[in-house]
Amino acid sequence: MRFLALLLGVKAASILLLSSLTGTGAVNSSGRWWGIVNVASSANLLTNSKSVQLVLDPSLALLSRRQRRLIRQNPGILHAIVAGLHSAIKECKWQFRNRRWNCPTTHSPTVFGKIVNRGCRETAFVFAITSAGVTHAVARSCSEGAIESCTCDYRRRGPGGPDWHWGGCSDNVDFGKLFSREFVDSSERGRDLRYLINLHNNEAGRMTVSSEMQKECKCHGMSGSCTVRTCWMRLPSFRTVGDFLKDRFDGASRVVYANKGSNRASHHADPRHLEPENPAHKPPSVRDLVYFEKSPNFCSFNGRTGTQGTSGRTCNSSSPALDGCELLCCGRGYRTRTEKVTERCHCTFHWCCHVSCLNCTSTQILHQCL
Repeated sequence: MRFLALLLGVKAASILLLSSLTGTGAVNSSGRWWGIVNVASSANLLTNSKSVQLVLDPSLALLSRRQRRLIRQNPGILHAIVAGLHSAIKECKWQFRNRRWNCPTTHSPTVFGKIVNRGCRETAFVFAITSAGVTHAVARSCSEGAIESCTCDYRRRGPGGPDWHWGGCSDNVDFGKLFSREFVDSSERGRDLRYLINLHNNEAGRMTVSSEMQKECKCHGMSGSCTVRTCWMRLPSFRTVGDFLKDRFDGASRVVYANKGSNRASHHADPRHLEPENPAHKPPSVRDLVYFEKSPNFCSFNGRTGTQGTSGRTCNSSSPALDGCELLCCGRGYRTRTEKVTERCHCTFHWCCHVSCLNCTSTQILHQCL
């Protein structure tokens, strides 16, 4: 076991060394912990006698001392963190699937690439969605009994209304927020505007999960009647969280530090000191996304900024929206090709228990940016 852990640790160190040599590593520690999503697997998750996941040896090199301590203090939580990151990456790619920046990821420790070193809208979304992912996954894992240090939120008890009462197992979003704040924010270093903005967007992700909690009820009564209901609080779907944060992305606020507009914060740096660059705009709320620099156009490959460009991306020739060939291809034009696609069709269920399908072939017309 020790020999296996040593080999896995060497593998993680090699990944970190490679990233530093190729220039893919972040210039600061922001988001470095995201790299555990590329190292985690069931093969290197060590368990205790109760089969609760405790330590992920290779990924610990990507975490700060404080983050490692939090994982040791909360057996089982590492799996939730990794699951939350997977959800965040999947949701980010879905929300931006038709945009010039389509949330590209890499297998390096800096999962989202060099965008993490910028201060644009896309950076804001990445920080918010990953913080929300950890909050959501940890809160759900608590109610599922997968983490030793937390359970369901049982604080809501007793009558809630004339025909319903609190009961059941509410998702523990407060523990999820608290842990995410301790774990995610601990990777931030510095006292400048970037530091404050990252903290603000981390909190915006957490608050979005919390504010979208919904009451869920179950009916009790004779013959299926609903004379009495038992209710609890349930997490929103992560798609709901992603949709909300995408709306906030579209309306994100460009901000400066309130100390005479300086980009340098005082010793008592506080995200509440952020104010709109345009004095006519209202201050950002705790759930708004904020940024401090304009986004690149993402049209062409640029190794310095880490943009991949849109060449080869599939576009919609009939759409005037952002997924249309005119906008997505940045005016460069596009090529058209046809391809045959074979899919299962006309499926029939046979008792019991077999499904038979035919193979149907169709021709699709695809448009790709030059």
